[in-house]
Amino acid sequence: MRRPLIGLTSYAQNVQYGGTDLLAGMLPMSYVKAVHATGGRAVLITPDDPGTDVLESLDGIVFCGGGDVDPALYGAEQHPATEADNVRDTSELMLMRAALDSGLPLLGVCRGMQVMAVATGGSLHQHLPDLVGHERHRAAPGTDPLAADASSFGRHDVVVREGSAAFSLLGERLTVNSFHHQAIDDPGKFTITGWCPDDRIVEIIEGTGPVFQLGVQWHPERTGDLRAFAALTEAAMRTKMVV
Repeated sequence: MRRPLIGLTSYAQNVQYGGTDLLAGMLPMSYVKAVHATGGRAVLITPDDPGTDVLESLDGIVFCGGGDVDPALYGAEQHPATEADNVRDTSELMLMRAALDSGLPLLGVCRGMQVMAVATGGSLHQHLPDLVGHERHRAAPGTDPLAADASSFGRHDVVVREGSAAFSLLGERLTVNSFHHQAIDDPGKFTITGWCPDDRIVEIIEGTGPVFQLGVQWHPERTGDLRAFAALTEAAMRTKMVV
């Protein structure tokens, strides 16, 4: 029996390869390894030529981390610190709404969780230091989020609402890595089930129905705790067996 196919949204980015500048579809391999380690088969979805037909071949999807969501999409003016990724916005909002409509199991990671909210009518805080007065949700300015060492992330606790799906999966409290300067304000059609106890910043959202729909603000793919990916793969396997 084949592994469930898990789509991963990815970047379109100019890179140097073999001394040549080219536009590449790319994503940190940590996402791919997290899917493979939990029993899935990863398939990259590039943001060029966007369309929803790719979902027909998938058993689940991960909306991965990356740049900021354009604040115009939730009716706000752009903050000076916001760096929108319009190419990914166009593709991923389309994919998100179609995945929700079709009941495809999904996981949103960092930006991906924010896309979940915006796609369903929610909104974001554009720059957390303005709201909470500190930078502890990311490492020092200028730090490379793709660096291998743990110092490239901030760290803080997350508390989880008892009785939620996230509580069953993750327990009542955990310590997470963190690299973001934006966060959910209005979760749209999702339910907030986890937050940072120090400042109440939203860290987990989830759907209210039977389909697996989980968003986490941290980066589990960069840790040894792959429970969110394992839960997605299990849900995708159930979907595949039904189909």
